[in-house]
Amino acid sequence: MKNIILALLLFPTFLIAQELSATVTMNVEQLTNQSKERLDGFTNAIENYLNNNRYTGDYWENEKIKCSFNIFFTGSADETSYSAQVVISSQRPVYGVQRSSLMLNVRDENWDFRYESGQPMYFDPTNFNPLLSFLDFYAYVIIGLDFDSYEPLSGSPFFSKAMEISVLGANSGSSNGWQSSSSSYNRRGLVDDLSNTIFQQFRQDYFDYHYNGIDIFFKYPGEAQKNFLKLINNLAEKKDKLNPRSVLMKTFFDAKSGEIVEYLKSYREVEIFEKLKKIDPPHTAKYNEAIDARS
Repeated sequence: MKNIILALLLFPTFLIAQELSATVTMNVEQLTNQSKERLDGFTNAIENYLNNNRYTGDYWENEKIKCSFNIFFTGSADETSYSAQVVISSQRPVYGVQRSSLMLNVRDENWDFRYESGQPMYFDPTNFNPLLSFLDFYAYVIIGLDFDSYEPLSGSPFFSKAMEISVLGANSGSSNGWQSSSSSYNRRGLVDDLSNTIFQQFRQDYFDYHYNGIDIFFKYPGEAQKNFLKLINNLAEKKDKLNPRSVLMKTFFDAKSGEIVEYLKSYREVEIFEKLKKIDPPHTAKYNEAIDARS
């Protein structure tokens, strides 16, 4: 409490800073020239919206979360209706070294919305808006993952907010992308998994992977590797109980598989990579390379 009060006195401007440092890009190659012109200023508008909102509703004493939204427009039905695919990623700094850890890296293929140049953009997560609710959903997921990496399960309030948006979207007239589906990635599946008690141990291990793993690796590599192994072993033990199509597991390993191999490259027992192949088949090639490097 003393630290908070002191910070408020010394750095009042800093403490009202927003949480995100978002970069937005767009690709409009598939649109007509008229549609391209109507999107003039779109990236700045979206960046300003993401970077100027306060999603936690509280002071923010941490470094802003770096994230990116790479938008690929796929069509425009009329002068204000658009469809797009978006690659969303976020990063977290690694303590004590000049490097970062990829936290989220997903491709969302279903974003339909209306946009008119100069339209007002007001933050109101209780009312569904196909344009802004999509941004709010990912802002909450990004912040929740960041929180989970610093304190066990502390991202839960933000995942709950993302879930509320998902439910509103599924019940709206613009439900595309908001309902559960059999696709390998979908928004509802991600927040369902993050809220499911079956993944509570994983989220605990997720904290240790970051806070007691990558953050201490360059000083205490042996201790850090124990926490990497704990996450992998716990997932291997629960493999039969987990949905093989889990969106959370896909999302985690899409972001982390290369990093895991890098941090375990000095670990000599190949058994751990055999376990990784079983719990994360899509990235088998990476694990095979790690095994071959030990031959």
